[in-house]
Amino acid sequence: MRLLGAVLAGGRSSRFGSDKALAMWRGRTLLEHAVASLAPHVETVVICGREGGLADRPAPDMGPLGGLNAALHHAAEQGFDAVLTTGCDMPVYPVALAQALLGAGPAVLKGQPLLGYWPASLAPLLDAHLAGDNNRSILGWLERIGARFVDRPEWVLPNINRPEDLAGLILKP
Repeated sequence: MRLLGAVLAGGRSSRFGSDKALAMWRGRTLLEHAVASLAPHVETVVICGREGGLADRPAPDMGPLGGLNAALHHAAEQGFDAVLTTGCDMPVYPVALAQALLGAGPAVLKGQPLLGYWPASLAPLLDAHLAGDNNRSILGWLERIGARFVDRPEWVLPNINRPEDLAGLILKP
């Protein structure tokens, strides 16, 4: 199976107060950490929603679903079977998580829906979903496609939303 990795990095970082993708942790940006953590599980990694990466689809500022839609279409066009996703503010992607997500149909980590597995065949369905009258909530999309939730309470993975989240991450050994 050919897997494309996609880092969803088009958010406004309003709670962080600045571009959190460029925030530094252990000598690298959070975006670089996200790419590095996803890379071992996929053939190649793309960045969605940022200059120099895949533009949100169908329009800018669509939230995570715009980035996911861009990744799904790119995957389909390039012959990938599916996409593994993470957020630019999530610097860890355990091997066991990737293995747990892979399988029949779309799946996400419960409580962290940006950590997901998405068959490329979902691209036209996401186009239709985004064209409809909805709030573009990722949870609404998950319900619509009947995504599987991987529930692993032992995985408490960092998600950097505020500067204090990053400061707390720096203090951990």
